[in-house]
Formats: sequence, C-alpha cells, structure tokens
Amino acid sequence: MAQDTTVPTLDFKYWLDKAVEWGQGTTLETQKDVCLHLPQLQEFLQQTYETLKHMNSIVAIQQFPLIGQLLGRLCWNPFVIGYDESQKTLMWCLCCLYSSEPQNPVELKANSWIRSLLCHLLSSSKWESNEAETSTFISALGYTSADYYCHLVENVSVLSSRVNAVSLFCLPLITLPDITPLLETLLLYHGGSSKEILSSQFLGAVNDAFLKKKISLSESAVLSLWLRHLPSLENATLHVLDQLVSIQMNSLEEVASVIKDSFLPQAASHPAIFRIVNEIFKNALLETDGTPEVMTIIQVFTQLFVQVLQNENKQHKFPLKAYFPHHYQPLVVALLRRPFGKFLNDIFAALKYLIASLSYSSSSDLLEVWFLVACFGEWLDIAAEQLLKAAVEPDALLWLLAFYYCPQTKNLQRIQTMVKARAVYNHLMMLFNATTLSVRDLQAVVNSITDTEQCYSQHLTTHLLTNFLLFSSGGHMIAQEFISHITETTDKSKEVRSLLIRTAYRINQNGEENQKTVRLVNELLQKLNEV
Repeated sequence: MAQDTTVPTLDFKYWLDKAVEWGQGTTLETQKDVCLHLPQLQEFLQQTYETLKHMNSIVAIQQFPLIGQLLGRLCWNPFVIGYDESQKTLMWCLCCLYSSEPQNPVELKANSWIRSLLCHLLSSSKWESNEAETSTFISALGYTSADYYCHLVENVSVLSSRVNAVSLFCLPLITLPDITPLLETLLLYHGGSSKEILSSQFLGAVNDAFLKKKISLSESAVLSLWLRHLPSLENATLHVLDQLVSIQMNSLEEVASVIKDSFLPQAASHPAIFRIVNEIFKNALLETDGTPEVMTIIQVFTQLFVQVLQNENKQHKFPLKAYFPHHYQPLVVALLRRPFGKFLNDIFAALKYLIASLSYSSSSDLLEVWFLVACFGEWLDIAAEQLLKAAVEPDALLWLLAFYYCPQTKNLQRIQTMVKARAVYNHLMMLFNATTLSVRDLQAVVNSITDTEQCYSQHLTTHLLTNFLLFSSGGHMIAQEFISHITETTDKSKEVRSLLIRTAYRINQNGEENQKTVRLVNELLQKLNEV
C-alpha cells in the first residue's frame, strides 16, 4: 500500500516529529522518507514564511511554539537544505523570527541563535558548486561557519561569477547586524563587467534600509550604491525633500543637519551624482511653483556641497566643468567664491554678459542660468542686505535681484521690475536712519506688495522690506507690529519666514556679533508661528 503523504496546513508538530525521526535515523529507509517528503516540506516552509512575514516575531513564537525547534533541526539536515528553494525559505523564516529591538535576555539569546543558523546556512550554500556535498566551497577555503562572514568579505572575488545570486540571497538578511560587511563588499565589487552584476532588488532594498536608518554603511559603499543604481539616488534625494518639506523649518541649522546626515552633499563630490541630484531638485522646484521651502532646501544643499568641494579641491579630483558642463565658467567661478559683498560686482558682470548673449535663445537656456543663480541664493541675500547696510551703487545689486525675481525673456518686464524696485529702495533709504517710525510710514511699500499688476516685483519688495526691518533702527522698533500687519493683509508669511531663517543662519555661519538682529529674528519667527 502506498504511503499517505497528505499533511495538514501548518502542522508544526507533524513536521517536528518528522525532523526528529530523520535526525535520529541513519538507514536508507530514513533517507528515502526524507526525499519522499521534500516537495511537501518545501510547500509547508513557503506557507510558513507567507504567514510569518505579516507577524511580529514575538507573536509568531507565541502562536507557533514549536517553530524554533523545527527550523533548528531542518537547518542541519543536508537533504532539506540541498533541495530546491528550501534553504532560501528556511533563511527567510528565520529572519521573520529575528527581533530588531530585543527587549530581554531571552530575545537576545534567540537572535544569537538565529544568526548562528543563518551563518551555517550561508556556509552550506550551493553557489560555488554543482556537486552534491554542500560545504565543498567553504571547506576548500579552510573556513568554518563561525568565521565565514569575515572571510567571505576578503574572498568575495572567488564568487565573481555568482555575485548576482549572492545579492539575491542576501535580500531577507539585509538588516541583520552581522551582514553589513558582506553588503559593503558587494556594493564595492564590480568584477570588470560593463553590465550591473548585482540584483536591482538588492540595491533598492539596501538603499531603503539605509534611508530608514535600519543599517549603517560607509561613505564609499553609499557612493557606489548610488552610482550603480540611479533609482536609489533619486529615492534618497526625494526622501530628503519629503522629510524637510513635511516639517516646519525653525532654523537652517536643522535643515543643514538633515541634509548632511543624508550623505547627499558628500556623495555630490562625484560630478555624476551632483548633476543628477541638481536635476531632481530643479524639477521639484518647478513642480512646486518655486515654493520658498524647496528653494531654501536647495540653497542649503548647495552651500554644503560647496564646502565639500572646496575641501576636495586640494586633491584636484575633478575639474569644475565636470559639475557645470553647460554653464558659463566665469559665472560659475564667481558664484563658487566664499560669499562677500565685494564679489557681487563680478557676479553682476558675468551674469549680465551671459544674459545678453542669450537674448535670442530659448527660454530653457534662461531657465538653466536662473536655476544656477538660484542655487547660490546666499549671494542674493547678501545683495539685498548690502543695498541697505553699505554705501553701494544700487543699480547692479537691484539688477541681480530683478533677474532672480523676474527671469523673463522679455527685457521690458525686467526694466519695469527695476523701476519699481528702485522706487521701493529709495523710499526705504529715506526712512533708514529715522529713529521713530510707524506702520503707516511703510504703507506705500505694503501697497506695492499687494498690487497684482506688479506681481513681478512683489517678492523683491518683500525681500527689501524684511531686510529694512532687520537692519534699520526704526525698523527694529516696529518689526513685530509690522509682521503681524503684513501677514494679515498679504500671503507672504512663508516667504518672510524663509528670509528670516536664512538671515539668522548666515549671521551665525559668518560668526557676526549681531545678537540684536538675531534676537529680533527669533522674536519675529515666534510671532509667525503664532499666526
């Protein structure tokens, strides 16, 4: 009579009894029984994994108390781990039982036991050979299961023909602490092939774990990951944008900390990564209609990138043109200088020359120039500040601001913006040294902000007016009252907030002893938070 091999779904006791029987038996009949049940065992393991992956590890062990004993015995059965997909499924089941945040000695011990089983299964892998004996490869290298991870990292080139299989096999193991050296070695390994040898699933999963801070990777490993898998770089960039846009910015120090922590500025020292990140930022800015939050994020990223670039310039790794291949180099050089007011005329001269040469070109060319200038927005903030604080010829600086706020192909619109800006500037300068002011004194300026027919100059006027409040004695006295007035009568609160936090950051970065202004900025930000 044929033996009945029908097995109830997820009957752990049945399979544990079988595993014990197989482990104790040494006869040919026992081996035949193992082989007879392997297809159904594999199906059972797959069903187990499908159930476990939706469960908390603690709940899984409570619901299936025999699961640990069963998996532990199966992992040491050469017939089981040598059959089809059973070895991989066993590893996935073990990973589901691993506690990412163990709370007690029992869970710590369980994690250690799981790691030892995973290490054993890896060392019993069939990647290296088609022979029946599963440990030929590791034995030939003279290694044991215990030191397999370490030596695999050192000898990964031996696996060059099967690196893709290795990366796929690592998918369920990515967040295990002991696997990090293997992940990094895979990321840094290229094997001389022109085609990508690592699984895209593996690369995406590693990037996802890195972004969620489930794993830590070296800078070289992250750089290699993003260079070889552009979707990961795009996800990393969008992750930073989403993270920062979703919070209320109270200081650029917070923004800078998040961007630094993302590793994007450091990775952007490679020109290919910089150009891709810059393109993603530009598209995000256009899709959000130039929202101040996104613009501020881009400008802080650019500042941090320039710091990295200046530190690496000593090594002369890449020429400047590699980062800005399609831009007028004198303008790029001028923008990359450490921001000081004395260099503003150089930027004005280079930009005006370039715009003149683009007068009959497409609007896309003008957009590229504008975005380059916008990325280095600190220069524009300095220009607006210099207009009010220093004895300067205003036309060049007003032209810079007019171009930024009115990057139109029609020169007439920019001229109209210049005329309006000059009138606002003259009005503010007349009041700059006044010791007593009222909100009514600035009403004409407020009217220009709300004048829809002068939409091109609204942002520029807001910029000048905010600086007037910060840097003039009379402005200090009415600043809080005026901020309340302007936020009630206009939609400029986000714009003013962005200007304030940029000003505070610039003062702190430059080490200026201007505590009175910083204190006022903090008070105004608090006022805006209450609105």
